[in-house]
Amino acid sequence: MENNNDLIDQAVRGVAPSSTNSVTAAGRPPERPEPLPEHLVDTINQVFALFRLNFHNQFYSAYSDTDLLNQAKRLWLDALAHFDRDQILLGAKRVIETSDYLPTLNRMLQCCEACQNPAGLPSPRSAYLEACNAPSPKTTHHWSHPVVYHAGLATGWYLLTHEAEAVSYPLFLDHYRRLCRELGKGRQLALPDPTGEAAEKPPLSREASRQRLAELKADLKLDE
Repeated sequence: MENNNDLIDQAVRGVAPSSTNSVTAAGRPPERPEPLPEHLVDTINQVFALFRLNFHNQFYSAYSDTDLLNQAKRLWLDALAHFDRDQILLGAKRVIETSDYLPTLNRMLQCCEACQNPAGLPSPRSAYLEACNAPSPKTTHHWSHPVVYHAGLATGWYLLTHEAEAVSYPLFLDHYRRLCRELGKGRQLALPDPTGEAAEKPPLSREASRQRLAELKADLKLDE
């Protein structure tokens, strides 16, 4: 008898991209600055088809009409754009193997991030630890990927080294995922020249860092 993993593998391979409920048809916004990548559209359709098969009642309860389903697909399409097809399908497989419930987008992101990334991006957790522990000056550190440096810079080096992980990690993760999405859309990230004008700026004062932290908490609604 085939085990559950074999059956899931067959389902992932066997669910063909669907032309129904597609984000390329009714789900596409009236105007969009860039065309949707067709391979990613097909992959998202395939993932939702797998979820429909595996979480049948939950799926139809969550996506009760076509408009709602297409809105969800557009949201997932944007959030998962930096992953390739195989990584997204592996993430969907992990969701099905490990959960009895229809996943949230955040859960899907976690599962995709836990799978091997052929683009060489470190996992968010590894990136966070690297950003926290990198010695100063940050511009001379041998970064595993430029996105780690830029996520740390956006979060704030003082915050990463002085605030508790419960506070700093969600902020870092928000910036890291945003930058990864931008990479998926073609943005180029480079490390600064440690000897040139792009050299690292002096760290913020304690008072300025606390003010910036309070603003970031408010933006992400961490105090609610």
